Amino acid sequence: MIAYLKGDFVYKTPTIVHVDVNGVGYEVQVSLHTYSKIQNLEKGILHTCLLIREDAHILYGFFDKAEKEMFLLLISVSGVGASTSRMMLSYMKPDDISRAIIQGDAKTLEAVKGIGKKTAERLVIELRDKLAKQPLESNISTLKHNTLHTDALNALLALGINRQAADQAIQKALTIAPGVPVEELIKIALRTL
Repeated sequence: MIAYLKGDFVYKTPTIVHVDVNGVGYEVQVSLHTYSKIQNLEKGILHTCLLIREDAHILYGFFDKAEKEMFLLLISVSGVGASTSRMMLSYMKPDDISRAIIQGDAKTLEAVKGIGKKTAERLVIELRDKLAKQPLESNISTLKHNTLHTDALNALLALGINRQAADQAIQKALTIAPGVPVEELIKIALRTL
């Protein structure tokens, strides 16, 4: 598996980027979201996912890990292929897709070209619990740009605690005992649940 490519962006369109990595050129399929982030860059990193089909090996690239995680979740749903997932990520940011799925907002998902009512409902049914238990990397980082908060939140999520309840417990713990080490913060948060 190719995890990422770091190199020069020698050719860019809204759907395809050619990345020169030490003299080897990779053709990478991208979403509009990724293209908008790299269109003014000469070089950088694309997080990648290699899909192997009977007739082709296709490399998909993403500006950030949250977009890649969402892509992998979307293609795991029956009836949602790589092209549809890339289309969804072109229309909506990963956070917006995640929010729509968690809230059961199939109408928002249906607004994406190629997503019908049944597919939108299937996405909600199959991904709601996964996204609620383990939010995307960007969702965690936007809660607080505080590593103490993030570390405690990740620990509580790993224990199987609902994201919203864990976040509220950490907020309470931070007001009760600000500046404590992460282990102590987790213990206090567990007591407030």
